[in-house]
Amino acid sequence: MNQETGTTIRQPLLPADHLGFSALFATTEHGAHSVRHAAERWLAEHLSADNPHDEALVSSATLLIAELTANAALHGHVRGREARLRLCLDPGELRIEVTDARGDVLPAPQLAGEHGESGRGLVLVTALSDEWGVRPHHPGGKTVWAVCRR
Repeated sequence: MNQETGTTIRQPLLPADHLGFSALFATTEHGAHSVRHAAERWLAEHLSADNPHDEALVSSATLLIAELTANAALHGHVRGREARLRLCLDPGELRIEVTDARGDVLPAPQLAGEHGESGRGLVLVTALSDEWGVRPHHPGGKTVWAVCRR
């Protein structure tokens, strides 16, 4: 496996009305970029371009995936360890989860300075998702998740 491009695992999740996407990615800028594009292709395959609700969901999900994978690459990097992007789509919602190997520092929204170049990511996550949170991932790490209701 090329660690820069990641591995995609496509498998239905139970129950039968759920669809899932899962991919490992290197915690690098290129790894986050590659997995984001793979997820965008998967969403395009499973959501209707003719449905305005799905179109809005894809727009929000794309930004959320970009932010969460970029955060994992920036703040979740542990040498020799990959991160995982997981999507779960059902008739009621899309759940986005990014798991990385750094569980020692949990994310929290911060106010960025007027001219600051960073610090707005989780404010964006809060605005675009219906809910989000973080949970520990055994044996060490964390999963940051966001839900967008359909």
